[in-house]
Amino acid sequence: MTTAQSVPGASAPTPPPSTIDARSIRRELARYTDPDVRRSLTEIALSALPFVALWAAMWLALTSVGYGLTLLLALPAAGFLVRLFLIQHDCGHGSVFRRQSLNDWLGRVLGVFTLTPYDHWRRTHALHHAGAGNLDRRGIGDVATLTVREYRNLSLRGRIQYRIYRHPLILFGLGPFFVFLLHHRLPIGFMRGGLMHWLSTMGTNLAILAAVAGVTWAIGIGPFLMIHLPIVLLASAAGVWLFYVQHQFEHTHWDGDADWTHPEAALHGSSHYALPAVLRWFAANVGIHHVHHLSSRIPHYRLPEVLRDLPELRHTNRLTLRESLACVRLTLWDEELRRLVPFRAAHADGARA
Repeated sequence: MTTAQSVPGASAPTPPPSTIDARSIRRELARYTDPDVRRSLTEIALSALPFVALWAAMWLALTSVGYGLTLLLALPAAGFLVRLFLIQHDCGHGSVFRRQSLNDWLGRVLGVFTLTPYDHWRRTHALHHAGAGNLDRRGIGDVATLTVREYRNLSLRGRIQYRIYRHPLILFGLGPFFVFLLHHRLPIGFMRGGLMHWLSTMGTNLAILAAVAGVTWAIGIGPFLMIHLPIVLLASAAGVWLFYVQHQFEHTHWDGDADWTHPEAALHGSSHYALPAVLRWFAANVGIHHVHHLSSRIPHYRLPEVLRDLPELRHTNRLTLRESLACVRLTLWDEELRRLVPFRAAHADGARA
């Protein structure tokens, strides 16, 4: 069983090999994949209604109290927007309703709120699940990660560009803004991927435009931006952070095509982000990510059942909130040590190539 994360660094010990049979566990998880429609509807209501109420409260605060209270209310509103995105994420995996058509239409509606073209995103996210942890299939739906050898072989300009990309202010500041407000407006990477990608992105853009036009007609463009931009920026930063720590932890799992298998990569390449209860609720249990990657059709509200019934998974790749902060420093995959390491590791023991 993999233990909790050690302090990142070149001398950190490698955890003992896992004794969990990933293929066997995945077969056991099949019994958790049936969604409870009542529970799904409840989860949707508990996410959407408070979000709308908080948005209205922010407008009242802006017009009657002051912008300080408006910004304060943006924090819980962003939390509910994250939750709406994660329900949309469940739609993409077919785990909200039994009928995929219902999942798809709910996902498309939620995509207007989350600024995410659902059908296009569903396709790219499926590719992420199909190749997560595969060194030969990097680049779609993941955080760009170089090996130590690849980084050493870069030119000075290439190293500077990679360091800028991996800087926390870019990854969790400008990056989320770029992804949700700009990148999702075009099917980047799939410009020649077929009509579906264009219909999804352009249809979502038109629906967003119509929704924004209606709200700004009612309250004005200035108040709309003062209310909605903080929500979007906070929610997108939180979402990117959650996605980052799900795979970017020290003893994650990467292999080339020859050695890569989905069950092993899913179990050992995804973290169990053990958040405090309130944050875990807002994150819709997505921190139980190793289980999610093993069986993506499990509804988010059933993931805790898995940990209850299969205790061997509770400590696998377990990462606390405090421990996760150190993951920001991990930027390169060391193929010899088989762990993520900081930039300084690329310059230490320089003869090792």
